Amino acid sequence: MKRWMPSAVLAMTLLCSAAMAAPAPDDTATQIMAHAGDHRLVVLGEYHGTAETPLLVADLTERYSRDNAAVRLALELPMSENAALARYLRSDGGADARDALRTSPFWAVKDDQHDGRRSSNMLDLIDAVRALRAQGRDVGIAGYDVETGTSKDNQTRDTAMATHLRQQFSALPADARMLVLTGNAHALRARPQGAPAEMQQQPMSAQLRDLPLYSVRLDALRGEAWACLDRCGPRSLVEQPARAPRVDTHPRRSYDLVVWMPQLSVGRLVD
Repeated sequence: MKRWMPSAVLAMTLLCSAAMAAPAPDDTATQIMAHAGDHRLVVLGEYHGTAETPLLVADLTERYSRDNAAVRLALELPMSENAALARYLRSDGGADARDALRTSPFWAVKDDQHDGRRSSNMLDLIDAVRALRAQGRDVGIAGYDVETGTSKDNQTRDTAMATHLRQQFSALPADARMLVLTGNAHALRARPQGAPAEMQQQPMSAQLRDLPLYSVRLDALRGEAWACLDRCGPRSLVEQPARAPRVDTHPRRSYDLVVWMPQLSVGRLVD
């Protein structure tokens, strides 16, 4: 499935960012938690297919779930994956369980249709949540996406994903937190001016602003990520000087927070 990927959002963010250069702390998770505060729906807008972002999300899940706090991780996977995810969380995490998790058509996409969401790094993230659950943490995982290739256009897909997330969030205990990992276009609170015509008018997160939403753009100072333009493949990021996190409170802001990870690299993609 080919769709518009966040290259234009990257360009606009670089042009519009008013952040002053500052030494970049290595602990991105600490930055996010400090700024997100008590928000219970934390949306993390990523570049797909990196090795570092799943590690960051695993770290956030571990930190947020301390002291018996309930945390649910929502991944940009089809909802049809949820039964398999639930079985894996109950498993011992062995090779057979991991192979069973990868048997669906979602994990079989390859070549130029590989959009970066299927990686060994993402499987490691899922296993990290399984391990936390085995330790007695109140954690879980669910997909919220539509089936690959079934949406008519970007807007239809984002509206469906927003509906699924709303339903999942509404079913949580009153004190539970949901972390949502998604592409950075879906994490937008508002459609940027000058966005490509094919981009959704109402991104997924824009449809959830009535909830206790905090939208975070995960950027990086240098490195590579996976993107789908004419074909899907590694794309170099524009190298930048160190930056402090950028907080935005404008009513038409794209994100509540932008953080710059030190570096991104392409993960181990699953064929």
